[in-house]
Amino acid sequence: QVQLVESGGGSVQTGGSLRLSCAASYSTNCMGWFRQAPGKEREGVAAIDSDGTTVYTNSVQGRFTLSKDNAKKSLYLQMNSLKPEDTAMYYCAADDSEVCKYYSDYITPTDFPFWGQGTQVTVSS
Repeated sequence: QVQLVESGGGSVQTGGSLRLSCAASYSTNCMGWFRQAPGKEREGVAAIDSDGTTVYTNSVQGRFTLSKDNAKKSLYLQMNSLKPEDTAMYYCAADDSEVCKYYSDYITPTDFPFWGQGTQVTVSS
């Protein structure tokens, strides 16, 4: 199974930027980022398929950019214009299926069988 290691989290002020990275033990067709704030369910943030097509949840559209480097087996999430409501533990997820399970921008944890340990993002006002 694929191993995932996230990095790049930290603390920033409102309006700041962070770039999250996820290093995979091997490249997979489907990858994504999720986040989970205390007391809330884990929610899908963004996902990318083997064609490089990206989808985003509405709340991050226009602020976050997802990219993938297959040669480096890495996934990146550039987060700009951060808001306090973006504060959460961010998780990288992967699926080595031929066809990604998520549909459009409806990304759910059950769409991905492999998970990293997470990296904390804190945005202060």
